[in-house]
Amino acid sequence: MAEERDVTEEARRVADALRAIEEMDDPAQQARAITEVLKAQSESAPTLKEKRRKWVLQRRGAKVTYREIAEELGVSISTVQDIERGYSGSGKTRPRTGRRKRADSDGADGAEQAGGGVSPE
Repeated sequence: MAEERDVTEEARRVADALRAIEEMDDPAQQARAITEVLKAQSESAPTLKEKRRKWVLQRRGAKVTYREIAEELGVSISTVQDIERGYSGSGKTRPRTGRRKRADSDGADGAEQAGGGVSPE
C-alpha cells in the first residue's frame, strides 16, 4: 500500500487533513473546505513544483542517476525526466512525442508504399 511508504510528516498531515475533509458530515462545510484546499493548492503548486525541480537539477548536477532520484522521490524515472525538463504534469507544457507519419525519401507515405495510395504526377 502506498501509505506504508516512508512519507514525510508534513505530507502525512496533509493527507490526514484531506481524509478528514472526505469524512465530513455536513455537505456545505465539506464543499467549502474543498474550495479552500483547491484554492491553496493552485496558488502554491507552481512554487512547490519549481522547488522540486531545483532539487532535481541539483541532484543531476551532482551526477545522481534518474533511477536514484526516482527512488528518492517515489516516482518513475520518466517523471524525474519530466520534472527536470520543467513539464507540468498537465500535459500542456510537454511537447508531443508520439510517432508521426513521415514521408520516405521518395515522398511516399506508408499507404503508397503498400500499394494503396495514388501516385501524384
